[in-house]
Order: sequence, then C-alpha cells, then structure tokens
Amino acid sequence: MSTTITPEAAGAADDASATEARPRRFGRAARFARPGAALLSGVLLYLSFPPRPLWWLALPAFALLGWTLHGRRPRAGFGLGYLAGLGFLLPLLVWTGEEVGPVPWLALAAIEALFVAAVGLGVAAVSRLPWWPVFAAGVWILGEAARARVPFGGFPWGKIAFGQADGIFLPLAAVGGTPVLGFAVALCGFGLCEAVRLVRLHRAGGPLPRGPLAAAALSVLVPVTGAVAALPLVSDAAEDGTATVAAIQGNVPRLGLDFNAQRRQVLDNHAARTRELAAEVKAGTLPQPDFVLWPENSSDIDPYANPDAAAVIEGAVEAVGAPTVVGAVIAPPTGKLRNTLIQWEPGRGPVATYDKRHVQPFGEYIPMRSVVRLFNSNVDRVARDFGPGTEVGVFDLAGTKVGLATCYEAAFDWAVRDTVTHGAQLITVPSNNATFGRSEMTHQQLAMSRVRAVEHSRSVVVPVTSGVSAVIRPDGEIVSKTAMFTPDYLVEEVPLRSSETPATRLGTLPEALLAAVAAAGLGWAAARAVRARRGRS
Repeated sequence: MSTTITPEAAGAADDASATEARPRRFGRAARFARPGAALLSGVLLYLSFPPRPLWWLALPAFALLGWTLHGRRPRAGFGLGYLAGLGFLLPLLVWTGEEVGPVPWLALAAIEALFVAAVGLGVAAVSRLPWWPVFAAGVWILGEAARARVPFGGFPWGKIAFGQADGIFLPLAAVGGTPVLGFAVALCGFGLCEAVRLVRLHRAGGPLPRGPLAAAALSVLVPVTGAVAALPLVSDAAEDGTATVAAIQGNVPRLGLDFNAQRRQVLDNHAARTRELAAEVKAGTLPQPDFVLWPENSSDIDPYANPDAAAVIEGAVEAVGAPTVVGAVIAPPTGKLRNTLIQWEPGRGPVATYDKRHVQPFGEYIPMRSVVRLFNSNVDRVARDFGPGTEVGVFDLAGTKVGLATCYEAAFDWAVRDTVTHGAQLITVPSNNATFGRSEMTHQQLAMSRVRAVEHSRSVVVPVTSGVSAVIRPDGEIVSKTAMFTPDYLVEEVPLRSSETPATRLGTLPEALLAAVAAAGLGWAAARAVRARRGRS
C-alpha cells in the first residue's frame, strides 16, 4: 500500500518541525541569558568607576544583577554572583599585573570574586521576601565588609562607594561612611529592578500589587531623598582658618618595579622640585606654604643611614623654609623594614615619624612566600618584608594637625577615621604609584580620597611620586591636580576643619547595622525554606 504526501501535508509537517525547533533554540539561548546578564552587570559596575565619570551605571548594574538573581536557588545564585564578580573585578584590578604578569592579577580577581559569589547566594536567598531590595542591599554591604577584613587584613578595593565620587549619592558618605553610601546605591538599583519586574507582571495580565510596588518605589526614592537631605553636612567652609599647603611630585627616572634603581634619583627629583618651589616663593610668584608634603617613598634611600640623603633633604627643607613630610623606607639593622613618613623641620631635622600601619600583602610583605614563589618569582623582589606600625599618624605642622594615611591605607575606613578622631584638621594620603604605570589605579585611588574628604569633612592632599597628585576640598572637589609622570608641584590655600560628621562619630556602627539587616533577611529566608520543606514532607 502506497502513501501519497501532499504538498500541503509536507508544509504542515515542516511548520510543526520548525515550531518544535524554535522553543529548543530559545531554550538553549535562555540558559545563557542569566549568566550573560550576570557578567554584564559586573562589567557595568566596573565602567561606573574612575577614570570614567559614569557613576550612574552602578544603578542599572544592580538592577540587572537583581533580575539575574531574583527567584534563583542559592546554589545558582553563587555561580551567577561569581560571574558578576569576575565581570567587575577582572577589569577593575588589571593594574595589579602591570609589572608582574597576569598570574597575580588573575589569582586576586578570582579570589575576590568569591566574595561577590557569596553575595549572589545571599541575594538569591532573600529575593523572595517582601522588601527584598533592602535585604539584598544589606547582603552586598555584608560582603564588602567581609572582603575588607579577610584574608591578610582584607582588600576593600572596589567598594561601590569608591565609584561614587561624582555621584548624587556622595553626601551620604558624611552620614555613615562608605557602607551607607554603598548601601544607598545598591538599594536604588535593586529597587529599580523590583519596580520594573512588578510593572511587567501587571502588563502580562497579572494584578498590580500596590504594596510591593510602593516598597519598590521607596527603595528608589529614599536613597535619593536621603542624599539630598544630607547636603547640609557637606561644607568646605573654614572652621579653624586656612593653611597654604604645597604638594611635591618629583617623578621617577623609569616606570615599573625598578623606579628606584638609580640610587638617590627619586630623592633628588623631589628635592629639585622643592627648590624650584622655593625659588618661586622668593620671587613672589607663589605664596609661602605653611608646610610641604612629599609622597610615599620620595626618599628612595634611608636618610638615617645615608648622610648624603639627609643632607639633600635638609637643603631642600631649608630652602623652602617650611616643615616638610618626607616618605622614606627605613631599614633598621635588624627586624623588618618600615614604610615611614618623617616630619622634617627647618634647622631641626627629623622630629617625628609615622610608620604605615597597614602594609600591603604581596607588595610590602609576602605571606606564604615559599608557596607563592611557585607561581611567580617576582616575590623575591621583596627580599625583606615590611612590618606595620602601631601608632596613629597625626603631625603638628606649623600649628596644623595633619592626619596621615599612606597610600593603600586610604582604602580602609578605620585607617582614615583614626586620624580625624585624633584631631586631624586636614588629611594627607602620600602615595607611590610608579609601579603601576599609566593604569587606572591612580585614578581609582584618587576617587577614594575624594570620598574620604566628604566622609570626614576634611581637605585631603594627595602627593604622589609619579601622579596623579591633587588637592581636594572637604566637599570632594579637586581644586588642582598634576599630570601623570610629570615633575610638578601644587600650592593651594585650603580650609581647616575640626567638627566631626555623623560618619566620623558613628564609626563602624552603620556597617554593623546594615550587616544586621542582611543577617535578618538571610535568617528569615532560611526559616521560610525550612517551613516549605516540612510542608512538602
């Protein structure tokens, strides 16, 4: 028996096959939608950071991350969070491999992304709760708090607050520091996600849940309103008069890890710029500075052990006629090296020192040296580890109390706050970024100092060996800055302030409260999951 297939029947079969194939294709594509969105959310977070003035990209980044994680199982949330962490931290931290190759950079980003993965797990867990954007934002801040403390003392680089120096939320730094500022950004982004999700459900034929929609709207409006309400806390008015400060950028003879390979050249560069400044002061083209700030490592040899270095510093300080803060590596006969700032007075020499309290792991000291050497031989460039200081750094420079946070310390909330609670009227962040070339690192670090200025309502002066050096007013505005790898100096009159912002007074309390919000949400989600399992059994 033969069967005849008509053209119409053949066309119908083809249509049926195509209809079956389309869902399969779309199903395969859908499997990659959320992982792709997770990666994209991380990339958007990276793009929101300096040197790009695109702070607002953090909002769609968190909205997209919220969509990616909403309703997912915690295990899936961990994987999606890890992808978001890689999309964010791989490009953000690329400067860490500038001179030592990709292995340290990739290892650091991979480890730090685990914290974002844990956040993804937590956000997925709380995403089914009422008011989930609040709990999700709290989970993000809990993750940042953990990342800022472990391992090896933590690595807070990439806190969301540090990307908001140009943003509308910046005044919130004065309310509760970087945790409150970061929480506001994350809450606003997650709130946008929830608002869009509810509207889409309504357009698809579902009811419009007024309570949840109001909660989503408040998640967006409250951070913005809070930032506006916090504006009176941001002031650059002088409370204790003003000071004329000079920042010296001497530059380095070569880029990279060998920036100080030519003996005394870095020191000579900074001394020469200081003498040039002195000549301009004498000629009347620049005002006499009350004090002068050199960068971290601006003396590339120990002035206590090398009389020629001490003589060069003394000559420059005498020429400018003002107390000068000099950064130097001090090598005692025994024990560890010290990354030290020295208060050098005209006619008196060194009168006070500050030893950097948070030395940089894998940069200034090598944890697990024998293990790390298996992956990168550059660890042996750090032949002798640096040791941390123990005392808070505040120098009295010509009657001005100047707080000291050396380079990497600017990333840590406690390291900057300590100087203000110990009486600093102005903060300086002397840095040496020469080993990171022309990467984005120096711009990221400068943004931190701008946030710190608003957080504690203090002028911040950032002298850097190779740039970017800058003078920042208490409202976060940069009033002058240098170009990178260019010998230069800045002279500015800045306001001095002694009042404390709520962020300064509250210290770690806002972070602890936000961590408690996260813990409450996670506990609630866990309890609901247990009840659901019992109900199915």
